[in-house]
Amino acid sequence: QVQLAESGGGLVQPGDSLRLSCAVSGIPLRNRHMAWYRQAPGKERELVASITGGGSLFYAESVKGRFTISKDPGQTTLYLDMNTLQREDTAMYYCRRCLRVVQGTCVIASDSWGQRTQVTVSS
Repeated sequence: QVQLAESGGGLVQPGDSLRLSCAVSGIPLRNRHMAWYRQAPGKERELVASITGGGSLFYAESVKGRFTISKDPGQTTLYLDMNTLQREDTAMYYCRRCLRVVQGTCVIASDSWGQRTQVTVSS
């Protein structure tokens, strides 16, 4: 059974940086497709970034150039490095495994949910 555990969120000021982590257990990350999503109150879920098993990357336009998705060399943790954070980045963030990635869009696997992690950008 795949388990996902997000961490790293917090309260930061505009312009600050954060690194989110998603510890993955139950499967090796190697060759797996993964994605980060976020959802703000009153808004729909948004795909933030995805990474295929082959290393292809996709970013939402709103985060392109500021966020970076990656896997650790040990292939057990997915990261989202977030720089130059903006108030609009405030949301609950979570990682998901993708069954496949089609033109950047993740077809989400029905794994159990992690605890997610809140990012709040405020001065």
